[in-house]
Amino acid sequence: MSSTPISYVEFPAKNLSATKEFFKEVFGWKFTDYGPEYTAFEESGLSGGFYQAPMKSSTKQGSALVVIYSDDLEGIQQTVEASGGSIIKPIFSFPGGRRFHFTEPSGNELAVWSDK
Repeated sequence: MSSTPISYVEFPAKNLSATKEFFKEVFGWKFTDYGPEYTAFEESGLSGGFYQAPMKSSTKQGSALVVIYSDDLEGIQQTVEASGGSIIKPIFSFPGGRRFHFTEPSGNELAVWSDK
């Protein structure tokens, strides 16, 4: 049996426009809107989308954690904060690298890691 890759991920978003602007500014993602309640993203390493909803993705609620790679962990953390994100776990070391967790304007939790 051959392996089958994950090809798409979706997140809820209370504020689609703020979430889109955040990911464009911080990570350079590209977006395509499909009506007023859905936007798809690409150029993120994994395609996906955000749908209008009052919920959020959080590891405290048992959600999966999406982790983004960066060569410049401190720089991307500053950009996250300057662009309206909140750091919920400051940079910490783990076997293989370092990372931090943040929430974006709609409250979804993600992380950024580096092996540097």
